Amino acid sequence: MESRRLAALLSSIISQLLLLIFLLFPSDSNSNYTPNVFPLLRHFLSCQEIAASLSLASISRKRKRASSPEPESEPVDEDPEGIVLPRSPDSFKDCFKMTASTFEWLSGLLEPLLECRDPIELFPLNLSAGVRLGIGLFRLANGSDYEEISKRFGVSESVTRFCVKQLCRVLCTNFRFWVAFPNPNELGSVSQGFESLSGLPNCCGVIDCARFKVVNTENSREDCIAAQIVVDSSWRILSIAAGFHGHKSNSRILKSSTLYKDIEEGKLLNSSPIHVNGVSINQYLIGDAEYPLLPWLMVPFVETLPGSIEGNFNASHELMRLSALRTVSSLKNWGVLSRPIQEELKMAVAYIGACSILHNSLLMREDFSALSGGFEDYQFHHQSETDNRLEDNIITRNALVIRSTLATRAKNIRDP
Repeated sequence: MESRRLAALLSSIISQLLLLIFLLFPSDSNSNYTPNVFPLLRHFLSCQEIAASLSLASISRKRKRASSPEPESEPVDEDPEGIVLPRSPDSFKDCFKMTASTFEWLSGLLEPLLECRDPIELFPLNLSAGVRLGIGLFRLANGSDYEEISKRFGVSESVTRFCVKQLCRVLCTNFRFWVAFPNPNELGSVSQGFESLSGLPNCCGVIDCARFKVVNTENSREDCIAAQIVVDSSWRILSIAAGFHGHKSNSRILKSSTLYKDIEEGKLLNSSPIHVNGVSINQYLIGDAEYPLLPWLMVPFVETLPGSIEGNFNASHELMRLSALRTVSSLKNWGVLSRPIQEELKMAVAYIGACSILHNSLLMREDFSALSGGFEDYQFHHQSETDNRLEDNIITRNALVIRSTLATRAKNIRDP
């Protein structure tokens, strides 16, 4: 309970108690000071009641003001609590790509981190956690420039930039565990999700790359950066690494990533294999034809015939890859990532990380406001293996045996 409201209620209660005492225990009628006491008492009680009423009315007006629309240009320094966030469900989804309940949940979760420290040159900001979150989310959700956001929220551009960077920093630093590769126990449910979807066992994720344009604000030079992601069948991001040069192929990005090193060294995908038709199949990922065929990375067959074992495998492979395509499309559905990012490279990477974390948090809340409904810009690749030349070595032969075994399993599932 707010301190001012508590004080008002206590003042009202005390006034009522004093009045009750004097009514129950009246003073001696012969006392020469009684006529003077009651007028003073009535004056005192009246003042207390008025003070209590004004205090409660002030609180009521404040709450009414917070829930009613006000001019967007109201200056923060004149009335810092006058900044109004939208309340209708549609407005919240349009402004922040989440429902009002998710926004309130996120605001409460981030409040101690968003309000803990302000820059000296802007101190004090006098902005609540909800307003700070709203400013940052508006930039991420809509991609609006800082000038437009500052006018909308009635704050300076320097405050707007700070709130946006602060939100990205808090998310990427304190909540990066929301995008973390599952442990061996958790991978069991991931593989079950893919198996129930396609019939292929022991798949632990789909790997893909998303590319984003970045424009250097100093020299207007346009560049492209790539983010490597791994997702499960429910579109949850299991791993993301951003900041690679966008002109590199998916295969080269993979081999320069920590994910590749950890899997090759046995730190990931290291649970006991399953056996299918006498063949040991370790945990694996799937990727398109731009990736290399490895014992832990299954790519589609090239030039398959309809109804063949290889064709059925590719059908299952495509079905599983849909989750990655939809996730990439959903990331690009965030306004700040849907167009060339007008920031330095470091901030662009922070945007990608923050949007990925928000993507997973929304899925966790079963809030699909930001989930893309389509991915028309992405196509399946089966006809080119420019970076996927098969070498005649034991690793490649092992991978071919595993893929062929999985293809047979796919054939059996479709034609029992």
